[in-house]
Formats: sequence, structure tokens, C-alpha cells
Amino acid sequence: MNDRELSQLSEAIELIHAKARSMGLDGFPMRYEICPADVLYTFGAYGMPARFSHWSFGKAFHRMKTQYDLNLSRIYELVINSDPCHAFLLDGNTLLQNKVIIAHVLAHSDFFRHNYRFAGTSRRMVDTMAAHADRIRRYEMRYGRDAVEAVLDAALALQEQVDPCAVSRRPSPPPEDHPPSSAQPARRITPYDDLWALDGREDEDKGDAGEGPGGTGATGDPAAPGAAAGCRSERDLLLFLMEHSRVLSDWERDVLAMVRAEMLYFWPQLETKIVNEGWATYWHARIMRELDLSESEALEFARLHAAVLAPSPFHINPYHVGYGILRDLATRRGEDYLFEVRETETDVSLVRNHLTRELVEELDLYVYRRQGDEWVVTSKDWREVRDQLVQQLINGGIPVITVADDDWRGTGQLYLLHRYEGVELDRLYTERTLPYVYRLWGRPVHLETVMDGRRTVFTCEKDHVSRSDA
Repeated sequence: MNDRELSQLSEAIELIHAKARSMGLDGFPMRYEICPADVLYTFGAYGMPARFSHWSFGKAFHRMKTQYDLNLSRIYELVINSDPCHAFLLDGNTLLQNKVIIAHVLAHSDFFRHNYRFAGTSRRMVDTMAAHADRIRRYEMRYGRDAVEAVLDAALALQEQVDPCAVSRRPSPPPEDHPPSSAQPARRITPYDDLWALDGREDEDKGDAGEGPGGTGATGDPAAPGAAAGCRSERDLLLFLMEHSRVLSDWERDVLAMVRAEMLYFWPQLETKIVNEGWATYWHARIMRELDLSESEALEFARLHAAVLAPSPFHINPYHVGYGILRDLATRRGEDYLFEVRETETDVSLVRNHLTRELVEELDLYVYRRQGDEWVVTSKDWREVRDQLVQQLINGGIPVITVADDDWRGTGQLYLLHRYEGVELDRLYTERTLPYVYRLWGRPVHLETVMDGRRTVFTCEKDHVSRSDA
């Protein structure tokens, strides 16, 4: 980008910022950086400009960069929830594309700052992850790369098994020469803290009553695990393993703590993909339509905006659904109401509360499933579509696994329970993930779920996983 283009971009930034402020957007101060494709796709694969190294990030980079090189997909920007907010722009973007992106990331920053699910996230996570990367490099030098990678493999396989609503508990302290502050996230502050506290006491009351994982009098099986064995039902599996495993050393617990802290930072983004992208798309459209665009720029914007909103036949495009819902709300209830939505909604509540019959028809949403060798649309009823989508969005679409018993049958074995709500676990993924739990626990691990309508237990002993009816 030459000096003239940089000057034009600077003028566009000032103008778009002024437009955004006049419309009520109030994000963090912005920092923009123009990056070549290799750098931007590295950031996209790692999730941050600086993060610890792991082969899975390299694999993600290779896939994303190959798709870019073959012109199959393109990342125009990357924006980070931080204060100041960092936005990275692809150096191959046209001036018009950068104008759209600037308007888009400004709205993202506003969402990060005001949505309640982000209230407890660290705004200095860029620095924290850089510190994590440095500590992990030192662990590799001290204990060997293979040993550290084995712990990271297990931690990353289980990283989504956290409880984002109960993060005030602290893991075991890391080694003395490493400060604990960066590995331990601050307590989240939300308008519903009093309700979370009541829910926690309710869980403890259930434990005192000796309720098993299937509910009161669940199975009548005298060997069925439950809180009576002395373990309160624990949803945060990563935290539980950190605190209670008898085989982990302090540095291994510290690695788990770092991975968990980073996952808790990313978690609100899993819960708000539709509403966040819908918010950013709505406002980039509003801002761009108030700019004095030339005819060619207006045509380029129309093409880019249409591409962003293009629906997919097999999965939900969050831009398409989020923008459709917010535009409908702005029409029916006014833009002021959108700012309430931005502050209080997640994807689950947005879809549950605001996806109407008219929107399901307009957005061409439907329920489908595989029948034989074909995918078949099974329903276009708006209630079924809404309920199916809500079910997919609960907990970010991640299965909830709880610790039911940490001393099963008095043998120190770990008994886990899948909260089955009509969606089965992927068998192959389950069989490949359980050995990582064994690696961190050090003794046999059992996972109870429902498959083919029957209670089923997967058992892992070292690398061998078996399956049996409960």
C-alpha cells in the first residue's frame, strides 16, 4: 500500500469513526494494522497474534492458507476483544473493502465492550497469552518438548469442557517461579451472579441427598455413581482434573490452567456468534449506506455485502441469520431496541425470543437429516426450526460432561456423565478423547451416555476404550 492509499485509508477511518459515534456505537479505542496473508492467517489459526506453539494450530494454518491460495475462502480481517481493540486488515484488500471492514470491526468492538457475556473477560489477553507462550517455552526447555506437547494435547482435547458461569474457584498454584495471575482468570461479573450462587447451593444440596447422575432413584443399580461417594457434580472437567488429579506435577497443572484461562476468554465468542456477527453486519451496512460512495464503490459494496450474507444449504451462516433478525427488530421496534439486544442477548436467547415465522420463511431455514445416502429436508415448520437451532446453540453446541464420581467403587476411578438431551455423542470422537482424560487422571475413566436409546458406558484403560450397556 503506497502513501496515497494510506492517506485515503486514514481519512476513511476518521470519517467512519465519526459516523459510528453519531449512530451510538461506543467501542474501545481502535488500533489498525495491515498484514500480509501469511501473517493474518497465522493469527487466524492461533486465535491471537502471540500464543504458545502446537501442531494443531499449524494444521489449521495450512488448511486456511491453502483455501486462500486456491481462492476458496478469504479472511478480510481479524479483530480482538481487547482494550485498545486490535484489528488486522489483509494487505490485499481494496480501499472499499477496508472501509466495510473498519465499520464492521467498530461494531464488533462496541459489542465486546457492552454485551454482558464479555464483562468478565480480560481486556489484556494479548499480553497474557504472550506470557503463557513464554512460560510454555521455558517448560519445553526444562522438561522436553515431547512431555509438554503430551500435556497440551490432552488439555486442548478437553479445553471446551469448562464451566464459564463458575470461574471464581482457583486451581492449584503453579510453580513458585511463575506468577499465577496470568493463568487464573478474574471472576466474571454478570447481572445474574446471585442466581448462579443459588444454583451452586442447589447442586450441593443434591449432593448431600445422595442423588445419582440419572436423577432421584435413577437406576436402582447399587454400583451407579453419585454424589454420595463424596464428589459434588462438577461440570468444569478441566478445573476438576487440575485440582484433584494425583498424577499431575505442578507445571502440568499450570499448563492446564493456562489453556483453561484462554478458553474462558474465547467462550463468550462461542455463545454470541450469530448476534455478534449480525450486529457488526447491520452496522457496517448502515454506515456504508451513509457514505458518499461512487457508482463503482456502491456496486463493489453490494457484491461484498451479498457474499457475506449468502446462505449455506448445510449449515447456519451467522451473518445471514443474525443480520436478518436484527434488521427485522429494527424495523418493528426501532434501533434503540437493538442496543438492548446487544447488551443482554446471546445466540440462544436471540433465536428463542426473536426468530419468527416470517423470518424463517424469509431466511429459508429448515430442518434436515441424512436418510440413506441423501440429505433430506424434514420440516420447514418455524417452531421446529427455531427449537432445533436453539438446541444446537446451547452451551455453544458443546456436549456437557460432568464428574459424577471421582472414586468409583472405591478404586479411585473416574466416572463421567454426559448430560444427554436428545443428541448422541460422536462415537469416534469419544473413543479418541477419553485416553486424554486417562492421561490427566492416571486411572481408568468411565463415561456414561445414551446411544441407540440405551444407557451406554465407555471405559478407557490407558489407550484401550471399550463400550458396554449400563
